[in-house]
Amino acid sequence: MLGRRTLLAAIPVLALVACGFTPVYGPGGEALSLRGAVIAAEPDTDITFAFVRQIEQRLGLPTQPSLGLSYTLATASTGLAIDESNNVTRFTVEGRLTWALTPLGEEEPTLTGEEIAFTAYSGGESPLAALESERDALRRLAVLLADQVVARLLAEAP
Repeated sequence: MLGRRTLLAAIPVLALVACGFTPVYGPGGEALSLRGAVIAAEPDTDITFAFVRQIEQRLGLPTQPSLGLSYTLATASTGLAIDESNNVTRFTVEGRLTWALTPLGEEEPTLTGEEIAFTAYSGGESPLAALESERDALRRLAVLLADQVVARLLAEAP
């Protein structure tokens, strides 16, 4: 005999099954059609390299590419905090990514979007520490933007 707790725990699962929910990475999920099918434009900076690497991690290496992902990535850095000597000690970096998913051989994209994300970093005590903190923030920003693109592709891709 089922207990009250077991029955209450089963209700959300039954609701998902009844609405036609299919796990995106499960058998027959939307992710399978994109796995290995998306080839991103060649990266030309550290941040775009990190972006493409994250896309490939999430969607797989383009083994049989049928869709091209073009993108334009812009960043802007802003000082957030200053110390008693008027040195900026904390920065925020905003990234704005416009992208388009186009079937290879065609000119009209089937899906386009714009993603915005931000992250922050500390200026550090030395110029080398500040530079490495900035690089790390840019890599984290690229991962955030790539994850947003993948989420949109999984939700809306043909």
